Amino acid sequence: MISWNSIHTVFLDMDGTLLDLHYDNYFWLKHVPQRYAEQHSLSLETAHRELKERYARVAGTMQWYCVDYWSGELGLDIERLKQEVAHLIAVHPQVVPFLERIRAAGKRVVLLTNAHHKSLTLKMNKTGLQHHFDVLISAHSVGIPKENPAFWQQLQSLEAFDPQHTLLIDDSLPVLRSARSYGIGQLLAIYQPDSQQARKEVDDFAAIESFQQILPD
Repeated sequence: MISWNSIHTVFLDMDGTLLDLHYDNYFWLKHVPQRYAEQHSLSLETAHRELKERYARVAGTMQWYCVDYWSGELGLDIERLKQEVAHLIAVHPQVVPFLERIRAAGKRVVLLTNAHHKSLTLKMNKTGLQHHFDVLISAHSVGIPKENPAFWQQLQSLEAFDPQHTLLIDDSLPVLRSARSYGIGQLLAIYQPDSQQARKEVDDFAAIESFQQILPD
């Protein structure tokens, strides 16, 4: 599935790729609505309706991923609320062996996430995965999300890479499409980002069920 001999750099997404997306889905679709309803004296149904509209307005932008934006927008301490359900943060099976193997194989391993720095710090503190990477990069340092095709050119100022010798593994189809348009050589999707939901469609991208499938020799 992967031509490891031609890969120099491995870009890995965080939420839904390395980490179970159940945490994020539970947080935004259940925990935040509950706290929003309590904070503003709303019914849970009204809270869900209002939040759905607010989420839709900024989907795919840097604001959507920004902890500080949502704290101001919703009148909630989003960083604290994330910590309230941090016990749900979980690493997908076989991720650690995979990271160990690709580091041992001499690849440059880069965490490349749209997540805000506060979310990134929380999840790394919870999982300890940071020790398996050469560098951690948030799209907030680039200024545009990974879904934007311009992201990859901007990324070169932070992390020089040869697209043809780069592998990106990501659960987001819009991100994979933008990377493909830039010329990233090898792309992989994730079939089940959220362990509590059904396997997803991945269009015409190659995809994996588990990182066990792509361990280099």
